[in-house]
Amino acid sequence: MKQINLIPPAGLDARIVLPSSKSLCNRALIIHALSRGTCPPDNLSDCDDTRVMVRALRDMPPVIDILAAGTAMRFLTAYLAVTPGTHVITGTERMRQRPIRILVDALRSLGAQIDYVAQEGFPPLRITGTSLRESRIALPGNVSSQYISALLMTGPVLEHGLTLTLTGEVVSRPYIDMTLQLMQEYGVTARWISDHELEVPHQPYVSKPYTVESDWSAASYWYEMMALAPGATSVELPGLRADSPQGDARIADLFRLLGVTTTFTDEGIVLGKAERQVERMDYDFTHQPDMAQTFVVTCALMGIPFRFSGLQSLKIKETDRMAALMAEMRKLGYVLQESDGSVLSWEGDRCPADGQAGIDTYEDHRMALAFAPASFVKGSVRINRPDVVSKSYPHYWEDLAAAGFQIEEREG
Repeated sequence: MKQINLIPPAGLDARIVLPSSKSLCNRALIIHALSRGTCPPDNLSDCDDTRVMVRALRDMPPVIDILAAGTAMRFLTAYLAVTPGTHVITGTERMRQRPIRILVDALRSLGAQIDYVAQEGFPPLRITGTSLRESRIALPGNVSSQYISALLMTGPVLEHGLTLTLTGEVVSRPYIDMTLQLMQEYGVTARWISDHELEVPHQPYVSKPYTVESDWSAASYWYEMMALAPGATSVELPGLRADSPQGDARIADLFRLLGVTTTFTDEGIVLGKAERQVERMDYDFTHQPDMAQTFVVTCALMGIPFRFSGLQSLKIKETDRMAALMAEMRKLGYVLQESDGSVLSWEGDRCPADGQAGIDTYEDHRMALAFAPASFVKGSVRINRPDVVSKSYPHYWEDLAAAGFQIEEREG
C-alpha cells in the first residue's frame, strides 16, 4: 500500500492554479454533446471524473465504464436514454452499490428503455436510446441533485419538453441552479416556475465557446490550510469568480468566520488571515455536502466545537463519509458524534491520538484532500493510498510541494 508523509512548511505563501470545476465540466460536456455542436468546452479538468466523461462521449463503446464517477453515471444514464444505440454503463464495485432506481424510474416514466443488468435498483444498466414522448414527472426534492440535473439537461431534446415537480424539501438547490445557468449559457430557456416546479420547453441547444471556471471545491482545501497554518500570509487562486454558479463558493463566507479573508481580483481571489469570529460553528450543509469533510477537520483542529447537519447524502458518496470521518478523526484524537443519520458534532471530546496510524482514504478523494492540511497542527500527517485525489484534483500533491510541503513517499 502506498503512503505519503506530509511535513508542512513554516509558512504559507503561494500562487496555485486550481483544476477546473468537474461539476461544470461534466455538465458542459453533456450539453455540448446534446447540441451536436463543434465548439467543445475549454479549460476541461484532467481529473478522473471528467476524463471518463470525455472518453465515453468521444468513443461511445458498447460497454461504458465510468469507474467511480457519480456525475458521469447519472448524467450519462439520461444522455444515453435519448441517444440512438444500445449501451451498458457500469463502474467500480462501489459504484455498483450506489442506488440509481429513482433516476431510472423517472426516465422510464418518460418512455426510456432501461434494464438492470444485475441487481435491481443499481448499476450496471443496459440503455437503448429512444425518443421520449412524455413530458411530466415528479421526484422527491431531497434526492441527489445529480438526478435532477441529468433530467433537466435532457429536457430540451424531449419531444414535448419537460416539466419537473419536486415534492417536499428541495435540497442541493445551488447545484440545480448551476445546471439551469449553464443551460441558459447554451441558449436554452430553463427556469423555476414555482418553488417546487421547473419547466424546460422543447428547443435546441446552441453550440458556443465556453470556458470552465476553476473549482471552488478544490479551493476549499487552501482555505483550510490558510485557517490552520500559523505562518500563513497569502494564497493566490486565479480563475475563481465572485459571480460563480458553483454552490461551494459559499465557503468564502464560511471561512471568514474562521479567520480567512477573501479578496476578489481581476484574475481570481487572494486569501488572507484575520481574527476568527466564532467560538463554535453550527451549519446546515444541505446545499454544500461535499464541504463537510473540510469543515469537520478545520474546526476540530482549531478547537472550535461544531454541529453540522444536512449530511444525509454523505452515506452514499464514494464511501460512508460520516463513518469515515469519525474513524479518521479519532486517529487524530477527536471524538465525533453522529445523530439522526444526518448530523455530525464535536463538543470538545478528545481521545489519545494514534501517531503511527496513517489516514485511510476509503477510495474517497475528499478524505485525502481534507486531511492533508491537518499536518499544520499535527506536525506531520501520513496519508494512505494518496492517489485517490486523481478523481477531482490530480495535481494536489504537486501543488503542496510547490507551496513548500515536504512529501515523503513510502510503501506501507
